[in-house]
Amino acid sequence: MKFAITARKTTIKDSFRDRVEKKLAKLDRFFDDGASAAVVVTNERERETVEVTIQAQGMYFRAEKTTSDRADSLEAVVDSLFKQIVKNKSKLEQKLRDSAFDPVYHDEAGEEESLHVVKTKTFPVKPMHEEEAILQMNLLGHAFYMFRNAETNEINVVYRRKNGNYGLLIPEND
Repeated sequence: MKFAITARKTTIKDSFRDRVEKKLAKLDRFFDDGASAAVVVTNERERETVEVTIQAQGMYFRAEKTTSDRADSLEAVVDSLFKQIVKNKSKLEQKLRDSAFDPVYHDEAGEEESLHVVKTKTFPVKPMHEEEAILQMNLLGHAFYMFRNAETNEINVVYRRKNGNYGLLIPEND
């Protein structure tokens, strides 16, 4: 796995770089050689945020944690990523190495988790600008809102981030 470590408003010592590579090497067994990990470390007012995004064969895994200690943030992020990977192992088996998933993982109840759609909803997607979509999302009390972008005529999604800001998802054509 390739690593890219970025520091924002802080500096990163070699010992922390080694620690990041050692921790992420534990996840390396799930991915092939083409996988890449982007690590962003941010310091803001005694708070250390570690964000890790792993990209492998078109799949993305992302986790972010903020604590008072950089090492604790890294531990929590790696744990979160491991849980994401294990939870989605059936999806991953199709795209990643089959041999990496020899052990069978179960959820807390001890049974394998099955994914199924319990509700399907259709609705008209009308053209609007991002700001209007955010207002609609807030009016509905949802965490995300799908709309047709009035400028590009593409389907986009706005969503509320954990920090209270908003994000925009734009599809990328291959």
